[in-house]
Amino acid sequence: MSDRYVRDLDEVDETQVAVVGGKGARLGALARLDGIRVPPGFCVTTDAYRRVVAEAPAMADHLDHLSRLTSEDRTAVRDRSAAIRRLIEGIVLPDDLVTAIDEALRRHGVDAAYAVRSSATAEDLATASFAGQQDTYLNVRGTAAVRAQISRCWASLFTERAVTYRQRNGIDHRSVHLAVVVQTMVFPQAAGVLFTADPVTSNRRVASVEASFGLGEALVSGLVNPDAYRVRDDAIVDRSIATKRVTVDALPGGGTARQAVRADRQEQPALTDDQVLRLVRVGRRIEAAFGCPQDIEWCLVDDDVQIVQSRPITTLFPVPAAADEENHVYLSVGHQQMMTDAMKPLGLSMWQLTAMAPMHEAGGRLFVDATRILASPASRAGFLEMAGRTDPLTRDALETLLARPDFVPTLTQDAPAVPRLGGASSTIENDPAVVTGLIERSRASLVALQNDIATVTGPALFDFLPKAFEEHKRLLADPVSMQAIMAGMEATWWLNERLADWLGEKNAADTLTLSAPGNVTSEMGLALLDVADAIRPYPEVVAFLREVDDDGFLDGLPGLPGGVAARDAIRDYLDRYGMRCVGEIDITRPRWAERPSTLVPLILDNIRLHEAGAARRRFAQGRAEAERKRAELLERLRALPDGERKADETARMIDRVRTFIGYREYPKYAIISRYFVYKQALMREADRLVHAGVLRDRDDIFYLTFAELHDVVRTHVVDDRLVQRRRAAYRAHQQLTPPRVLTSEGECLSGAYRRDDVPAGALVGLGVSGGVVEGRARVLLDLAEADLEPGDILVTSYTDPSWSPLFVAVAGLVTDVGGLMTHGAVIAREYGLPAVVGVPDATRLIRDGQRIRVHGVDGYVEILDAPDAGAQL
Repeated sequence: MSDRYVRDLDEVDETQVAVVGGKGARLGALARLDGIRVPPGFCVTTDAYRRVVAEAPAMADHLDHLSRLTSEDRTAVRDRSAAIRRLIEGIVLPDDLVTAIDEALRRHGVDAAYAVRSSATAEDLATASFAGQQDTYLNVRGTAAVRAQISRCWASLFTERAVTYRQRNGIDHRSVHLAVVVQTMVFPQAAGVLFTADPVTSNRRVASVEASFGLGEALVSGLVNPDAYRVRDDAIVDRSIATKRVTVDALPGGGTARQAVRADRQEQPALTDDQVLRLVRVGRRIEAAFGCPQDIEWCLVDDDVQIVQSRPITTLFPVPAAADEENHVYLSVGHQQMMTDAMKPLGLSMWQLTAMAPMHEAGGRLFVDATRILASPASRAGFLEMAGRTDPLTRDALETLLARPDFVPTLTQDAPAVPRLGGASSTIENDPAVVTGLIERSRASLVALQNDIATVTGPALFDFLPKAFEEHKRLLADPVSMQAIMAGMEATWWLNERLADWLGEKNAADTLTLSAPGNVTSEMGLALLDVADAIRPYPEVVAFLREVDDDGFLDGLPGLPGGVAARDAIRDYLDRYGMRCVGEIDITRPRWAERPSTLVPLILDNIRLHEAGAARRRFAQGRAEAERKRAELLERLRALPDGERKADETARMIDRVRTFIGYREYPKYAIISRYFVYKQALMREADRLVHAGVLRDRDDIFYLTFAELHDVVRTHVVDDRLVQRRRAAYRAHQQLTPPRVLTSEGECLSGAYRRDDVPAGALVGLGVSGGVVEGRARVLLDLAEADLEPGDILVTSYTDPSWSPLFVAVAGLVTDVGGLMTHGAVIAREYGLPAVVGVPDATRLIRDGQRIRVHGVDGYVEILDAPDAGAQL
C-alpha cells in the first residue's frame, strides 16, 4: 500500500528521507535487513505536515521572523517557537488525512498500543543527528489519541531546543519538514542504547552497551544509572552493574509511569553476558549495513532483541583512510602548526601538496602517520624525547599507546632509523651571515615566483604550480635552514638544562632570548606599534577608524587631515605582513591584505594603551635585560668550580641562541608569503569562472581540492551538489575537536600532565615563558574582537603568528594548545610575557573577566575570583 500521506515502514528505505524523515527512512531500512527485528508500523509523511501547515497563513510570517533570529536571541526564540507550536497544535486535520491515518491504524490494530515519534528531514544525518530534538510519545492508545500526538510531534519541530540546534548547524527552518513514525508498542523486560564505537574514546573496535529494566525512557531521561558494558572483539572487557531503583513502564490504559524496582532485583544485571554479546553482534550488522558507527536504541522482549532506532554517531572524530588493515598512529598537524580549526578542501589539498611529509585528512584536519617511526627502536626514543620537549601531552598520549602490547609493532633492530630533524646542527657556525644568506635566498625565490606567475592563467597555471610547489619544498628542506632552526632550539634546551643544574636557575633562556634579533614575527607586532605612532597625532583619523565597518576604509582616509600618512603607514604594513591571518596554513582564510579591517581594533588598542616610540623602547628594554642577565649568569658561573669553562661554554650558547632563535619564525613567514601568491593566482581563476557563469561564487573554489579545481578550469564544468555537500561537511567538521593522537581504530588520545606539584584547583599546562603575572583574563577567540585594558592576560585557543601584534598589549598568555617551541611560546619569550600553553579547555574553564594568576615557569594558572559584574561574558 502506498499513499501520499501514509506509508508503511516496509515500504520505505533510506532514499526517502524527504518523504518520511530521517528516523522513518532508517527504520524502514532497518526493517529490510536480515536478522534485524523492528516493531511494525507506518509513517505519516512530510506531505501531510506541509498540507497541515499550509492551512495556517500566519506560518510564513512566523518563519520569516524566526529566520532573522540567532541562537543568542534566546527570549525571542522561545516566544516565537511557542507561538508556532500553539498554531500547529490548533490546526484541525483535513478529512482525507484523518481517513488515511485511521486506515493505517486499522491495518496494524485499532486496539494496539503505539509509540508516536517525530521524524524530521534534517535528522539522523551523517553530520548532525538531531537526537532528542523532537518529541516521542509512548503507549498511545486509541485513534483520537494517536492523531493528537501526531499534531504534537509536528509542533515539536519548533521546540526551543530544536530551533536552536538548527541555527547552530546552519539549517534553514523552512527547509526542514516533519514526518511522524507510528510503531506498534513493545513492552520490554530491558532496554537501552548501544554505541558501536566507544563514545568516550571513539575507538571503533569497542562497543558500549547501557541497559536498564523496563522502557528505555528511564535511561535516556536520566532517572537511573544503567548497567554499562564495553565489548571488544566479541568479549566483554569491562562491566559495571548499577543499582536500579526505578523503571518506566507502560500503563494499561495508556501512557507511562515510574515504578519502583523490587529490592531483590535492584542489583541484578538487566542483561546476561550472552545477551550483551548478541546485542553487539546485531549492532555490528547494522553498522556494516549503514557504513558508519551507530547509536542504536534497543529493547529486549522475551529474549528477542528488537531495534527501535539507529542513527549515525556524529560526535566521533573521523579516521584517516588507510590502504591496509594494519594499526596506524596519527599525529595532529594542527597542534604543531597552531591551527586546530577545520580546514576547507582547497586548504587541505594545498598543504598536502606543499608539505614535506605525506599527510592524511580526517575531520577537516591533517595528520601524519607516525607508526613507522614509533615502531623502530632506532628512532622511537629520540622521537619521544623531541615530542616531550615540545609538547608533553603528545608524548604522554604516545607513551600510553605504546604501553599497550602489540598495538604498535616493533621493527627489527636493523630497520632504517628516521633521520633526526636538522641533522648535525652543531656543525653550523655562530655566524649571523648564515641567517642573512638564508633570508636573501628565500626572498629571491619569492620575487621569482611573483614574476613568473603573473602572466600564467587557465590550465597553464595548473601546469606551473606543481613546479612552484617543488621549489617551495626545496626551500623548506634546505639542510642549512634546518640546522639553523635546530641550532636555536638546541641552544635553548642546553641553556635551560645546564643553568638549572649548575645554578638552580629555571628557564634561563626565557630572559636570554628577550628581543632576539631577526624574528620576523615579533618584529611584526612591534611594527604595528609604529603604525599607531603614525596615526596617533591625527584625531580625525582615529575617530574615523573607530567607525570602520568594511574593508574599503583605506580609500576614505586621504580626505582627512593626516589621512594620507595614515593610509600609507597601513599599506606599508600590509605590503610586509598582509599575507598573514589567523589560521594562515589554510589558504582559504582571508588574509589581512584582503580584510584589512581586522587590524583596526589592534591599531586602536595600540594608540590607546601605548605612548609614541613604544616599539623602540620595548625592543631596547628587552635587549638590555637580556644583556644584564648574561652578565649576571656568567659572573655566577665563574665563581663555581671549573667556572671559567662553564662560563665560556655558556657564553657561546648565549651567542648561539641569539644568533639563531629569531630565524625559527622565518620559514613559516616564507611559506605564508608564497601561499598568498598562490592564492591570488587561484582567485583570479575563480573570478574568471564566475564571469563565465561556471561558478556562483568565487569562494566555491574553497570547497574543491586542487585537482578538482584544475578539472573545473579545464572543462568549465562544476558539480554544484559536491560544493554544497562540502560546505555542509565543513560546518560539521567545525564542531569537532581534533585529538593530538589518533589511531586507526578511531581512538582519540589527548595525554595528561600527571603532576601533583600544583595548587588545588589550578589549571595545569606547559610553562613556556618565565615570570608570574596576575590580571584580568581576556578570553578571545577572534582577533578582530580585541578590546584590551592595561594588564590584561590573553586567553585563547591557539596563537599562530597572526596573534603577535596583540602580544604587545597584554601582560601574559594562556592557550588551549601549544608547545615549548611553537610560535606563541617563542614570541612570548621575546616579549617577556609570562605564558602557559597547552592548558586543556582553558578557554572554557576560564571566563572572560576573571582574575587569574599565570605561573610561566612552573606551568599552571590559578583562577582567583569570579568575573567582575561589569566584565564582558
